[in-house]
Amino acid sequence: MNSVRSVLICDGESTIRASVTDKLMELGFDEIFECCDSKTAVSIARESLPDIAILDAAMHEMGSLNAAREIRQKLKIPVILLLSPYDADTLNQANKIGITTTLSKPFRGQDLLPAIELAFVHAEEMDRLKADVKDLQQTIDNQEIIYKAKKVLMRSEGLSESEAFRKIQKQAMDKKKCMRQIAETILVTDRVL
Repeated sequence: MNSVRSVLICDGESTIRASVTDKLMELGFDEIFECCDSKTAVSIARESLPDIAILDAAMHEMGSLNAAREIRQKLKIPVILLLSPYDADTLNQANKIGITTTLSKPFRGQDLLPAIELAFVHAEEMDRLKADVKDLQQTIDNQEIIYKAKKVLMRSEGLSESEAFRKIQKQAMDKKKCMRQIAETILVTDRVL
């Protein structure tokens, strides 16, 4: 966590912001951006790209969860949500948008660093899982296209499924292309003929 140097704090209460700022300064944060409304929080996050954002869940003007969603999903910045009091509905909505770290107000200063570390761990895990899902979807898409191309070869050239697969595989190796590219060419050629 040594690389984390900047943080955005958005809370409607100046005493909370001051308390969090003091604790963050003790923890060695270089840049601390403060604001009191969600709209400003999103604007600061876009301009400054802080390492992490700490947002009060009770913000109303833009909606704290809307701001949290934009900061987390579009800017890929981990978010800690401050709850006062604990609210299961808000927590469920936060989880749906990728925010898994919360602190209930009032919180102890010693709880801040573990929450920041947890927010980073969860954000990295969510990003990794999303990338894994994207990779798996790409693999499924590739297999579907290759399957369709095999069917074309089986129909047009009377090949067995394994022969059609080997033909696509060999062409891919010979032409230094991926099997999907060869399969797409087969499908395009079949539609033209």
